[in-house]
Amino acid sequence: MAVTYCFSRLATALVAVLLLSFGSVAASHVEVTVENFLRVLTGRIPPSTPRSKRLLSDDRSNILIYMTGHGGNGFLKFQDSEEITNIELADAFEQMWQKRRYNELLFIIDTCQGASMYERFYSPNIMALASSQVGEDSLSHQPDPAIGVHLMDRYTFYVLEFLEEINPASQTNMNDLFQVCPKSLCVSTPGHRTDLFQRDPKNVLITDFFGSVRKVEITTETINLQQGSEIMESSYKEDQMDEEAMEPLKYAEQLPVAQIIHQKPKLKDWHPPGGFILGLWALIIMVFFKTYGIKHMKFIF
Repeated sequence: MAVTYCFSRLATALVAVLLLSFGSVAASHVEVTVENFLRVLTGRIPPSTPRSKRLLSDDRSNILIYMTGHGGNGFLKFQDSEEITNIELADAFEQMWQKRRYNELLFIIDTCQGASMYERFYSPNIMALASSQVGEDSLSHQPDPAIGVHLMDRYTFYVLEFLEEINPASQTNMNDLFQVCPKSLCVSTPGHRTDLFQRDPKNVLITDFFGSVRKVEITTETINLQQGSEIMESSYKEDQMDEEAMEPLKYAEQLPVAQIIHQKPKLKDWHPPGGFILGLWALIIMVFFKTYGIKHMKFIF
């Protein structure tokens, strides 16, 4: 299950989206500070913090962090009042790795000189993308004449356009995401970093971070949940012997999601509308009158 963690923002503040394995968290723009953001990532939060505001991840969680806003060489602004640096972010990711709070992490940032924000990363299993190189600006897209401001950045616009075509069974990989916004569209030069990531990007599906259909293993065995170590141990041994005797289990076939989503609707049987039939009868009667006259009307009724 893919869940969204969203830091909302005002016009020039921060938006961060984390897709996790568990939990759903939302914070208002008042709570979006550098300290709170780092505390949520590293798990350094008070015990009284409700589950709805915790990052409930573990060493099996794939995490997506998407950040956008005003930034510069090595920093990103929060609420136009404070900044987070690339060093602080890199150290936070290292703490997450040491605490086993993620399996793989995808970091995407859309800001001026965005590539500078992942230069200091040093933790394993991190893949990073940025909308611009050091020394470049990230430009806006789609101005709204009614309010006089731009509603979205160029890189975010084309990434969103790309993701809207992805379905749960898609085989699109990260190399395709790298090519989403070339310089001819973004004006800036998007960049990415994959040296810390253990897998080849061409083997990493987009759905590994943006949600997917998980395989389910079907078992016919009964699991004994009774308390007592002796009962549990004997039950485990019996189950183990049964497993050796049985044929190896296979993954159940998933629904053909891609075919279901993209299949064409079934064609309905065509029936002429009521007005068409009425008009056709009127035409027949008019032709009959013109040909034979009203004297032959008695042969019709």
